[in-house]
Amino acid sequence: MPLPFLTADRARDDDAAAGADPLGYEDPDRWRRPYRPGPWRVGGAALLLLLASYVLFSAMIIAMAGSLPAAGVCVAVGALMIVTAVRLVRSGVVVSAQGLRRIGLLRSTTVRWQDIAAIRTAQQPVRWLGLPRTVQGQALLLQPVRGGAPDTLITSHDADFLGQAESFERAADAIEGWSAAHR
Repeated sequence: MPLPFLTADRARDDDAAAGADPLGYEDPDRWRRPYRPGPWRVGGAALLLLLASYVLFSAMIIAMAGSLPAAGVCVAVGALMIVTAVRLVRSGVVVSAQGLRRIGLLRSTTVRWQDIAAIRTAQQPVRWLGLPRTVQGQALLLQPVRGGAPDTLITSHDADFLGQAESFERAADAIEGWSAAHR
């Protein structure tokens, strides 16, 4: 089964040397994540899936015991946990020729390249794994054309890049490259 979100980091120097897309993608209109999901994100999703398997197993035992409404509740909770785990792995930043899309756990926002004034890396306090605690780190900021405060796209201490400074740098460079190529 192909998992396209796991192939985002592969170097494609031979394609770039052959005159292909300088960013290494065959189809620029397809939405792609320019980095791999981090170990904290994948680990959290794996724990949710493990818990969902226990909930679904308990639903089977409850159904065999004869309480179908309680089993239905357990199946619904298990399904919600599975959907949350999949959404957790999918969350992040994806890019295409149309623009940049930030996928969150509950909602997604898309910004066209024409609506972006600048994308830059800044040293600033960032949230550690999305929690209220802040630490000094780097953030990739999106400055909209309409003005206002810049939006934080990714940070060096989020679930994808905690403890992986060079992965953050590669992802920031890839997103900045997409921005420069399509603005």
